[in-house]
Amino acid sequence: MTELFRLDVPLDLFLIRHPRPAVDPSLCYGASDLPLAEDAATCAGRLAPLLPRDARVISSPMVRARLLAEALSTEAIIEPRLRELDFGDWEMKPFSDIPPEGFDVWGRTLIDFRAPGGELYADMAARVWAAFNAHRPNTASLVIVAHNGPLRALAGTLLGLPSNRWLNLEFDFAHLTHLAIGPLGAKLRAMNR
Repeated sequence: MTELFRLDVPLDLFLIRHPRPAVDPSLCYGASDLPLAEDAATCAGRLAPLLPRDARVISSPMVRARLLAEALSTEAIIEPRLRELDFGDWEMKPFSDIPPEGFDVWGRTLIDFRAPGGELYADMAARVWAAFNAHRPNTASLVIVAHNGPLRALAGTLLGLPSNRWLNLEFDFAHLTHLAIGPLGAKLRAMNR
């Protein structure tokens, strides 16, 4: 069992997956910097009323996340450690061209997953955790605009889930998930709102 992360000073954490990218959904993508299929300002207009006005906003540098973060806050901080997992040789290839055994580790243990020529999932999770810890002090509300992989790793860690269960967390495009973190650990307040 994973040890629960606790905070003496409460933190409201809002996790937002970027809007839908302009890419064929049959393609594997992560590190590829893709344009948006949805308007970032429209998505921000829908999400902003759900967020505290004084929240610190940090974002992946990738266009699909950055545009939404900048529409949410003119003071959005770009955080390179929040970028999506690099799928290496699988980037922009159809899922049908990827051997099924390639996904075995992903589905079984996740944390040990690495596509050929790509990034180890554990390394991605560690850099996302470092980014969270660097930006959470001195704020009561933190908004993270990022990608499904990093958000799964962060929420899974905060909720004390074993890494092989993180794939059960699915973050919808341009929706927010709210975690309240305090002395008793993280509490899931809303998912895909």
